[in-house]
Amino acid sequence: MYKNKRVAVILAAAGKGKRMGSQLPKQFLEIGGVPILVKTLQVFDNMDEVDYIFVVTNEEYMEHCSEITKKAGIKKISSIVAGGKKRQDSVYNALMEVNLRHPGVEYVLIHDGARPYVSEEVIHNVIEATASKGAAVACVALKNSIRRNGIEGSSSMKRSEFVSVQTPQGFKKAELIRSYEAAMESGYYGTDDAELVERAGYNIELVQGDYQNIKITTKEDLPMENRVGTGYDVHAFASGRKLILGGVEIPFDRGLEGHSDADVLVHAIMDALIGAAGKGDIGRHFPDTDESYKGISSIVLLAKVKGMLDEGLFKIANIDATVIAQKPKIAPFIDEMIQNLATILEMEESRINIKGTTTEKLGFTGREEGIAAQAVCSIYR
Repeated sequence: MYKNKRVAVILAAAGKGKRMGSQLPKQFLEIGGVPILVKTLQVFDNMDEVDYIFVVTNEEYMEHCSEITKKAGIKKISSIVAGGKKRQDSVYNALMEVNLRHPGVEYVLIHDGARPYVSEEVIHNVIEATASKGAAVACVALKNSIRRNGIEGSSSMKRSEFVSVQTPQGFKKAELIRSYEAAMESGYYGTDDAELVERAGYNIELVQGDYQNIKITTKEDLPMENRVGTGYDVHAFASGRKLILGGVEIPFDRGLEGHSDADVLVHAIMDALIGAAGKGDIGRHFPDTDESYKGISSIVLLAKVKGMLDEGLFKIANIDATVIAQKPKIAPFIDEMIQNLATILEMEESRINIKGTTTEKLGFTGREEGIAAQAVCSIYR
């Protein structure tokens, strides 16, 4: 609440983030293990001035949005609203929800769900200017020179006459509703909320924003992140089964016992990759109680792990794996194993290293009771 006036925040998070190039919409990607949308929400949720938060998201991600916000302990969410065809439709849906649930709200702030670095100071200043002027927009001065790109050529323009617009943008609720309804009635779609309000005849106050308040749009906007994961797996020998290592059938009198093809090398690599991505372990994603994985090729499962990394925009830097076995010798098959892994993981063979070792006849591998494998993988984005 601001000076006894109720404040609602609409977080626009209905976009699919096609420019990001990920399967998951950008607002649900993680930075430091926290979804971008959650990082954004946490700032508003911690502010005394904010009474209610409305998240508008793509309909197919409403349940996911609910799950991650509840897990994060966001307290002020009043509703998660289904988005529309365009951003303007989505915000309008949320605005109607605000008016329905909390008709006493005086001020409405609209913020991009993919701007997680907004500061409380900027938010406070926008609320303050909205209360005194009726409408306010966070913005920053341009740093680069600009030119007009026209049909007959380009021409320079005065940089000082322009600003770069950010969010949050704040408005008196009644004026915002009137502005939206006027635009919707005439079929007009603006570039942002302030344009609709200005079009309806209201003035916009410019508030100093923050250069760190960037909108995450492409993968270049994400902070550089390097991670390392380790994996370890063991399988006992079993008669009547093929021995598969690295997707290669190894001539031997026994195979390995397991629910899948028991490719201990690939399992260790999968575990390392899943761990580096912070996604648990192989058992969580491919439990041996699931009949759909019975007898499945571990190379197929590795492809699914690659999909998890792609979803998080992670690339694999390198893999270093060791097969621990008294028998058989794997040296003749390493090149083929590396080729298999490189193909599935879409990486250079030179970034994959596989080696074999024994335990000098010590332990269960030394007694030829089974094979172990360990792996270290590094990923980045």
